[in-house]
Amino acid sequence: MNKLLFTCSAIGSDHRFKLLNTKLGQNESPEFILKNLDPHAKSIAIILEDLSHPLIHNFTHWVIWNIPATTIIAGKIPAGKRVANIKAVQGRAYGWHQYAGPKPPRGQKHDYRFTVYSLAEYLDLSTSANKHQFFKASQGKIIQAGQLTGSFKR
Repeated sequence: MNKLLFTCSAIGSDHRFKLLNTKLGQNESPEFILKNLDPHAKSIAIILEDLSHPLIHNFTHWVIWNIPATTIIAGKIPAGKRVANIKAVQGRAYGWHQYAGPKPPRGQKHDYRFTVYSLAEYLDLSTSANKHQFFKASQGKIIQAGQLTGSFKR
């Protein structure tokens, strides 16, 4: 599998999350710029996980799929199960169907990882699906994957 390279506006050159993209800021989903998207990709999926959560391994903050394959994914994706302007689906994460930026407990630093996937097709998956159901539905359909990790201290 060819590694997917991307940048994310939420994470600065110091590998820290910008306040704008956290629950203490505007809690806006960031912009993604994909650098080597496979020409066979039909859709994109993004997952944000808290790698430092003390109780739940890789706690899911955001899962979105069926973003049409493109090299620029605009930020400020609105809340909701279906995102009409890009025809994507936001699954269940953090109890919601929306981006949920970092918000570690006061005084703690957590590491968060964005994983971006390119897929060979769109997924026929319920809007109530979570990360684990996404992975089951996407088996054999993922063409590329790339990761970017940033930290945030409250």
